[in-house]
Amino acid sequence: MLTLKLYPWHLPRSTSLDSRHKKMFNRSQLTPEYFLLTGLPGLEALYPWFIFPFCSTYLVALVGNSLILAVIKNSPSLHQPMYLFLAMLAFAELGVSVSTLPTMMGIFLLGASEISFAACLLQMFSIHSFSIMESGVLLAMSVDRFVAIYNPLRYTAILTLPRIVGTGAALGLKSVILMFPLPFLLMRLPFCGHKVLSHSYCLHSDLIQLPCGNTRPNSILGLCIVTSTFGLDSLLIIVSYVLILYTVLGITSGEGRRKALNTCVSHICAVLVYYVPMISVALVHRFMKHAAPAVRLLLANVYLLVPPVLNPIIYSVKTKQIRQGLIHLFLQRK
Repeated sequence: MLTLKLYPWHLPRSTSLDSRHKKMFNRSQLTPEYFLLTGLPGLEALYPWFIFPFCSTYLVALVGNSLILAVIKNSPSLHQPMYLFLAMLAFAELGVSVSTLPTMMGIFLLGASEISFAACLLQMFSIHSFSIMESGVLLAMSVDRFVAIYNPLRYTAILTLPRIVGTGAALGLKSVILMFPLPFLLMRLPFCGHKVLSHSYCLHSDLIQLPCGNTRPNSILGLCIVTSTFGLDSLLIIVSYVLILYTVLGITSGEGRRKALNTCVSHICAVLVYYVPMISVALVHRFMKHAAPAVRLLLANVYLLVPPVLNPIIYSVKTKQIRQGLIHLFLQRK
């Protein structure tokens, strides 16, 4: 008579396979198919009134930055360091606007608040990558202004076209590399049915509030990214302007000082337009927690829209060469 023996070492293997399948099943169940974005709570009845302001704002941002890129591309006289860095800034701001446009318009125009898990991660990656690039370009522009004032005779010799292109490529690559791990770190986390986000778009700081697993690696990496980009960039911009001010004070001619400082006005406005709304939103979230959620969310939406809208206007008004380029571009089309 044949008897089938089951040896003890057979059992752990079978058990481990079952637990592995169970783990995979649980993970698939705990990864949400979609997230729910938040518009302006309590103001849903007023959404039709927000359509025109938001649409016109996005139109100005998209058209304005596209025109800046077109003017610089089509005007050989603008192929100089200052304007090439401005083109990079317009490209980054265009990227931020395009990244937030689908969900913002979907909420206020169509009432569509759902976004798939993959699309949310892609939007988060795009918004943060272009924002990091924008901050880096503002730093590069401050260095450009310092070189132009400190050593104007060797300005074009120092900031050559290969160096400018290399700087732009390095800034783009840095933003992608820094953001690359975050979507994968989020994909490994269980969300346990939590799907509601607190903004009209996907941000990393918002997404890491939802998982029921260990988000410490995400938080640490996110903090390191913020410190090494926005924190360091803003500090170096301040240092650059301290050096610029020191250099300008060394100019004996009052007219020379005025002209030197005048070349920095547009960039100073761009820096303020970028960092003041960011700091304001952070302060509101930190010290005005009692404020209505709609107010905080409206400020958060405006924060991402302000720089792409105002910077093309600032540079068009303050920079004669950009104005002339715009006029020439429109005349060519006519």
